[in-house]
Amino acid sequence: MRFLLLNGPNLNLLGTREPSIYGSETLEEIENHTQALLGKAGITLECFQSNAEHELINKIHQAKQDSVDYILFNPAAYTHTSIALRDALIAVEIPFTEIHLSDPKSREEFRHRSFFSDIAVEVVSGLGANSYYTAVEHAVKTIKEQNT
Repeated sequence: MRFLLLNGPNLNLLGTREPSIYGSETLEEIENHTQALLGKAGITLECFQSNAEHELINKIHQAKQDSVDYILFNPAAYTHTSIALRDALIAVEIPFTEIHLSDPKSREEFRHRSFFSDIAVEVVSGLGANSYYTAVEHAVKTIKEQNT
C-alpha cells in the first residue's frame, strides 16, 4: 500500500515560521514521524513539498500512475485559492485527507473557505503537528476498511 504526503507553499519553513501559529516542529520532523507511523502499518510513504502549484498538480497526476492508494494533503495557502489543485484531485480519484496545522476557521475570514473540504474524505485541523498524525490514523483505518 502506498500513501503520498503533499505539502503546499511555505511549509518548508515550519519550525521557524510563526511558531505561535504553526508550532515548532520542522517539516522534516513531521515527515519522519508520519513515515514511522505508516511504516508500522506496512504502508510506504512518499513525501513532497512545493511552493509551486504546478509541481503539486504534477505530483497528484503522477500519483495516479504510481498507484498511490491515499493522499495526505496540506494545501496551505492554496486551500483558499486553487481550483486547479481541486480539479487534479477530482481527476485522479484518489481518496485524500485535507490537513491543517492551525484551524483556518478561527483565523482571518479569507481562510474560512476551502476548495478541498467538500471533496476530502476527512479534514483534520487545529492540532498542530498532531493534525498529521491524527490524519494518518484515520486514513489507515479508512483504507483498511475499504480493502476488507
